[in-house]
Amino acid sequence: MYQYKYGGKDGTVYQLVEAKDLVVVRTTESAPIGDLPMSTKSRDLLPSLLPVAAFPEANVTVYKCVPTGDRSATALRNAVRKTLPQEDSVRFAGRVLKDPNTGSIVVYTENLYLQFKASTSKARCAEIMQEHGLKVKEDLGITRNSYFVEAPEGTGLKVFGLAETLLRLPEVEACHPELVRERKYKSAYPLQWHLKAATINGININQHVSAEAAWEISKGKGITIAVLDDGVDIDHDEFKANGKVAFPRDTILNADDPRPKNAAERHGTACAGVACASGMDKAAGVAPEARLMPIRLGSIGSISEAKAFKWAADNGADVISCSWGPEDGAWWNPNDPMHFSQARLPDSAKAAIDYAVANGRGGKGCVVTWAAGNGNEDVKFDEYASYEKVIAVAACNDTGRRSIYSDFGDAVWCCFPSNDFNMPSMNHPNPLTAGIWTTDRKGKTGYNFGGINAEQLVGDLDGNYTATFGGTSSACPGVAGVAALMLSANPSLTWRQVKEIIKNSCDRIDADMGNYNAEGHSPFYGYGRINALKAVQNAKSAGEPQPVAAAFGVKGLAHFNKKENVPVMDGETAGGFLKPQRLLGFQLRIEPFHPDLHIGYKTMVRSVGESVAGKDGSFSGTDDKRRSLVGVAVSLEGALAGQFEVEYAIKVKGSDEWLAAKNGAWCGSDKKTRGQTIEGIKVALRAQ
Repeated sequence: MYQYKYGGKDGTVYQLVEAKDLVVVRTTESAPIGDLPMSTKSRDLLPSLLPVAAFPEANVTVYKCVPTGDRSATALRNAVRKTLPQEDSVRFAGRVLKDPNTGSIVVYTENLYLQFKASTSKARCAEIMQEHGLKVKEDLGITRNSYFVEAPEGTGLKVFGLAETLLRLPEVEACHPELVRERKYKSAYPLQWHLKAATINGININQHVSAEAAWEISKGKGITIAVLDDGVDIDHDEFKANGKVAFPRDTILNADDPRPKNAAERHGTACAGVACASGMDKAAGVAPEARLMPIRLGSIGSISEAKAFKWAADNGADVISCSWGPEDGAWWNPNDPMHFSQARLPDSAKAAIDYAVANGRGGKGCVVTWAAGNGNEDVKFDEYASYEKVIAVAACNDTGRRSIYSDFGDAVWCCFPSNDFNMPSMNHPNPLTAGIWTTDRKGKTGYNFGGINAEQLVGDLDGNYTATFGGTSSACPGVAGVAALMLSANPSLTWRQVKEIIKNSCDRIDADMGNYNAEGHSPFYGYGRINALKAVQNAKSAGEPQPVAAAFGVKGLAHFNKKENVPVMDGETAGGFLKPQRLLGFQLRIEPFHPDLHIGYKTMVRSVGESVAGKDGSFSGTDDKRRSLVGVAVSLEGALAGQFEVEYAIKVKGSDEWLAAKNGAWCGSDKKTRGQTIEGIKVALRAQ
């Protein structure tokens, strides 16, 4: 137990306890710890470290130590404390304290705040500090004699005793250690599990899109999201910030008032909240600093539908979110004939979408996101959501699996967290949460009628927020919010580039049941659950000056008959084991990602023939461990491809020499019946 006192000699004593499953690490750089150079011994510890708090201004992160095998959390923490400080990239790894009552994390330093009485001379202050080995870091000047001082290196937890000793001196007014707690912004409400890790009803939910992490780079400032829906309650506290609502419109009444006009209109308010609620009170959108353009529109095929897209494009919308579409079949009834009813895209709507994509954003095109549908059916029957110029968004749940109702198919581009239902007949379990927490139409006209103080179940007491929003209706504005974050980080992106970057910024979830193909696409999840942090990072890097070759590199994984995940690093050998192994296939990507530079590859499998070509991280080869590769070819694609060459070489069975090729030429054999078994590979990117 460690104690400190706030309030001077007669102040209040507080106590802290050691958190034996937490460790604090301070690095020399602000990059993620996994990207820093370190030994294999240290790197082997990283998968067991789960970040739970961050202090980016000091390159400090607190990690929870997850027990593995026979190693306890405390043993793992001690191993981290011993091993990581040996790395040049790590400045410190140490113990963490917590409040015994709340469990909140507290990081201590070897610094103290030291305030002497005003009557104490400067000379006496200096004398006392020297006697205790203290070094002045800053004369704060907030009182006559207030200092920020540093204790001798290696003081560690003894800093608490040192503070007590100093506070007992007659010349000292106040003294306590520097104790750091994570700063919290008015951002993700604790129940918004889709934005960050959360604990709801005592259950830890960790199936989010890393939105809060993305906010360190972008919050959507300067970008406008048009929500085309029923009325939006623009008087809600989350939309009342000055300048938040831009160019509102009712395309039914041809008026500038987008508010709900009847009791049933509550959908648009919830969608707008998921996209860009400001986070001023109890809900943040994915892009909390983006502007909202609420557009109230009419039914499918109506003239107001077409006018809504034109209004959005002509008045500065960067992203258009559409959480609606034609009628779905009943998701719980596989025999509903509506599952196979083709819903056509009217020419008026198609032309309006084309207009927004061609003319929006000064010709770079509006990014259009669309809810895939809630019928548990193939999205190809919905020509709105499956239109190639929009981004079709499916729904996944709070366990990282498909929401039972979500539409599926080749047109699904990505997925975003939403609610779910229990369906025993389909072996689909209960979800862990009621749904998505977002803004609700105020009072008794929303999803939450208010008057029930059970926030995890229905919403807030006043009826201004709902905890039960869901469907692909909720998923769609979530992706619209991510697109806003991306465009805020890089406004030069075209709509096609945004769509391509999203493809390369998803986390593969439900790998066993997702039916991902060789291109990395799943009919249920598209290219995976969107990761907002990756999307913003990739968008930002795409807008930086075109880098030289040294800034790009090839990375990936090589799969051998006895070792599946062997790293492929630019110019380095993958393979060359003491006991030779057969190369079965590989997957490559270029880092950092750039929408105008891609890597493609193909493989020749002995006795089978040419395998499915791979691209940008997808797998090419065979999973049959009785087989082997006899030839490979690697090439570059995209607008930047002409500035580089890709060189590659293979080591074949029975030879110590490497066979080399470049720029798409076959290396080894291009025939399944000829050539030697490949036992090693290396790939490198070079400037022309």
